[in-house]
Amino acid sequence: MSKLIYIAAGIFTIYFLLPLYILLMIAFSPAKYTIESVYPPLYFKGFTLSNLIYAFTQYDFISPFFKSLAVATLVGIVALIIGIPAGYGLSRLPGKVAYPVLILLLITNMVPGIVVAIPISAEFIKLGLYDSIPGLAFVQELITLPLAVFILQGTFSTVSRDIEYQAKIDGASTWSFLKNILLPIASPGIAAAFLISWMFSWDEFTYAVILSPIHPTLPIEIYINITRGNELAAVAFSLVFTIPVIILTIALQKYLKGEYLTGGLKS
Repeated sequence: MSKLIYIAAGIFTIYFLLPLYILLMIAFSPAKYTIESVYPPLYFKGFTLSNLIYAFTQYDFISPFFKSLAVATLVGIVALIIGIPAGYGLSRLPGKVAYPVLILLLITNMVPGIVVAIPISAEFIKLGLYDSIPGLAFVQELITLPLAVFILQGTFSTVSRDIEYQAKIDGASTWSFLKNILLPIASPGIAAAFLISWMFSWDEFTYAVILSPIHPTLPIEIYINITRGNELAAVAFSLVFTIPVIILTIALQKYLKGEYLTGGLKS
């Protein structure tokens, strides 16, 4: 039985890592062995940096990269600024009131993004938010904020109200209770909410392609290069695109656990 588990784990690992391996192989192999080959091999037949040098010297990826980084970071911060009080408030409401509200918030994730993005883009043109970092971040909150509130509501629900009562008896102000007791206890759930919000924004495509076509984010820039036949540039940008995700995932990997993502605190 244990061997089957290891075999299954190995198959799943290969399944998920194979796209990244192929990306690395195309990025660092001569084009004649990859995109210019009719039957490209699944192993390295050569090594070159010319693909990356050509892509980064011939095409602009700095502006799209920093725009994606700014939007994703702003989305994560706003999700916490709004999500923490919203999640805490819902956690202190009776379940029969809190859960319908949470379901109502999650309805926005059930609506196709393109249906929402088109009317919003018309309004954003009037408001001067079209093709801007705040405008795109504001729209992406439609996806990330309900998820952040869901995670934070569950996180705060696990914090006993006796702790809050005891803090008030000891003379702690509301701000002191939040700063010194509640937020430190809930920090794993807060980190998970930020990470999920950041990652959803980082590779979001539908809203970005409609609301930010002139100064695109990095996913849109990759798509543009693919449609124009610049596959090597798209591969090079995709390689850069994965680096922040890997760094952030490694830094916060201890929070990427079921109990945090569902709002529960680790005992």
